[in-house]
Amino acid sequence: MYRFLFSSKWMGYLLLAAIFAAACVFLGRWQMDRRAETLAEINRVLTNYSATPISFDQAREDFSGLDPAKEWTQVELQGTYDAAGQRIVRNRPLNGQPGYEVVVPFRLESGETVVIDRGWLPIGNQNPGSPDSIPAPPSGPVTAVVRLKHSEPRLDRGAPDGQLASIDLPTYANQLGYPVLTGAYGQLASESPAPADKPFPFPKPATEEGTHLSYSLQWFAFGVLMFVGFGYAARQQARNAAIDAEDETEDEDGPRDSGSPVHSAAAAARRRAPVARKRKHATSEEEEDALLDAQGY
Repeated sequence: MYRFLFSSKWMGYLLLAAIFAAACVFLGRWQMDRRAETLAEINRVLTNYSATPISFDQAREDFSGLDPAKEWTQVELQGTYDAAGQRIVRNRPLNGQPGYEVVVPFRLESGETVVIDRGWLPIGNQNPGSPDSIPAPPSGPVTAVVRLKHSEPRLDRGAPDGQLASIDLPTYANQLGYPVLTGAYGQLASESPAPADKPFPFPKPATEEGTHLSYSLQWFAFGVLMFVGFGYAARQQARNAAIDAEDETEDEDGPRDSGSPVHSAAAAARRRAPVARKRKHATSEEEEDALLDAQGY
């Protein structure tokens, strides 16, 4: 019944089903990988975001090369801002609104310099391409609590004077002209003394897992359903072929008793019905009638 599966047509169908299923598995695994990355980020936020701040001496190596597991770790810094080195970073949306972020060099009491992202500013209405105003950082000694973030990749696009395309710390350090620790920067959590006018603080990162798991399960289900559909189509083809073969047999040999009550009754009726048979030789009466008919009587 299923010999047709070895035909080129059905082998092609099977190949298409396998390709589709493989694509579904690939997309499902991709969603699972994204889920794993999301869960790792959520774990870092939950572990580090609100933990007790550590000192710069404990975090010095992190500012030279940040371990991904230590992202969002809070660090307490003491020093002064270099207001002359302040820059704004372009194309930084927040809650769906376009804007900028304000980064400032922070010279520590130890003499080393790190970069602090002080917050977010909306696009200005008075000066296209820049905020209406940029709050100045506090002057004099400052105690700042920051959360560690990785340096961002360099983008292949320029920026006007006083602006950066991304928080690419090596590029920023080249503009400043003095040594800066470029392994990580700090996203401002608090500063003391706190100025009255300052950029908008950053919201806490989302800790929802999202829909990656449901999407991955859907892709895996699509891959399985493709083979289920192939099997159903093959079964229907086999049943249709069996019905066609039965019809051809009935056309050649006459109807057969299929075992059902209707067919059995029909077969029994055919057996009981008298069958008219032709005589081999005509009777004398039939011969006389035929002779009279030939003479016109």
